[in-house]
Amino acid sequence: MSTLAINKGRYEKQLSRTAWIYLIISAAAVAVDKVYGIYSHGVDSAAMTWMFLYPLIGGALYCFIVGKLFPRITHSASCRVFLNLHNSGIAALTISSLLKGVFEIAGTNSPHLVYYNAVGWGFLAAGLITMVAPLLVDVRK
Repeated sequence: MSTLAINKGRYEKQLSRTAWIYLIISAAAVAVDKVYGIYSHGVDSAAMTWMFLYPLIGGALYCFIVGKLFPRITHSASCRVFLNLHNSGIAALTISSLLKGVFEIAGTNSPHLVYYNAVGWGFLAAGLITMVAPLLVDVRK
């Protein structure tokens, strides 16, 4: 068995494992919102309430769809780079939403949240480009 065949199977498992981890992170985000809500004296924040959507939709659902619609993406060498960029983008957006919720509940604001959002969306765009580029090269051959 060649190392290429071993790597193909490893990346397919990695994509599936990543989707499951995102589901766990989504559940943890809901739990953090509920626990923080108990101690926030009745004040809540939409940013914190809906922060679970980044790992759920952007993470788990996205990895599931990519794995089903584009199974060849796991066969390319850029799969690890795509996953790293995508995971970093989802993490930055989730943390940005968490911090925005904490700041809203505390009654303050921070100008740095704009940078978290910009970096998060930038990582997601770079991950998307890294994912699509090998597919376009395969189509041209």
